[in-house]
Amino acid sequence: MKSLKVCLVAVLAMFFVLGGNSLAADYPGKKILFVDSYHEGYPWSDEITQAVKDILDGTGVELKIFRMDTKRHSDEAFKKKAALEAKAIIESFKPDVVIASDDNASKYLIVPYFKNSAIPFVFCGINWDASVYGFPCKNVTGMLEVTPVFQLLDQLKPFAKGGRIGFIGPETLTSRKESENISLTFKMQLVEYFATDARDWKKGFAELQGKVDMLLIDSDGGLYADQAKDLIAYVEANTKIPTGTSYDFMAPYALVTFAKVAGEQGAWAASTALKILGGTAPGAIPLDQNQEGELILNARIARGLGVEIPYGLIDAASKIIE
Repeated sequence: MKSLKVCLVAVLAMFFVLGGNSLAADYPGKKILFVDSYHEGYPWSDEITQAVKDILDGTGVELKIFRMDTKRHSDEAFKKKAALEAKAIIESFKPDVVIASDDNASKYLIVPYFKNSAIPFVFCGINWDASVYGFPCKNVTGMLEVTPVFQLLDQLKPFAKGGRIGFIGPETLTSRKESENISLTFKMQLVEYFATDARDWKKGFAELQGKVDMLLIDSDGGLYADQAKDLIAYVEANTKIPTGTSYDFMAPYALVTFAKVAGEQGAWAASTALKILGGTAPGAIPLDQNQEGELILNARIARGLGVEIPYGLIDAASKIIE
């Protein structure tokens, strides 16, 4: 599946560069600014960034990247300061289109300073619902990031003893929004735990083992990357119920992963930015949402749980963690 994702981005890039429509034209002198809400080294952001680069490669577009780093610095003052830095770059760089990845770039940059302005924006990675930011509007379109919850739970239920569902993630806006939207969209009551650090995450993970029958593991936001080895060992030793995640980089922590494909967000955003450079107004481009998925199984956690993964599920998986 990973090779398929790479091929998809490469094919899209070739289509937009070599195809016979307005998107195929070179754009020398045109500028695109990519504003990442998070930081380099966070796998989700890195995959989106790489997809943006792949699509724009060879088009003649000058790409500039600014990272707000609001995952590692979550206080309001820092987010507002980062947004002001991004605003200053927009005013000096004068991009023809801005791509804004994930919620904080929309909340702290687009909405207060550029909503309904003359500058076109393409967002990606906004979780579930963009109407909270008043999108779409005349200068903003984008791709929503929707978690494949039903697909994930369908894989977990055969291993579960009941129907109680837990959710664990970091104490961040994105993680709280994720849990809230899962509850509202799918009419389910989640037992939540939002961790303030890696030690607290361990505490919450252990508590939820006795409170629920299935556990959804949200992205750690790259916040615990320096303690990943210890956390993975802890999870393998202390998992007592089936666990699942929708992020490929969290697969070592979960029995089943039905992963969103970050590159899909970046490829769509960059392709849409090229459409705008070709003359299409942002307001004429409907919002979209992710469609791709990748199934990953964790045999190490399965052995610890004492469960046998059916052959049909193994055959459907793109990767198995042994």
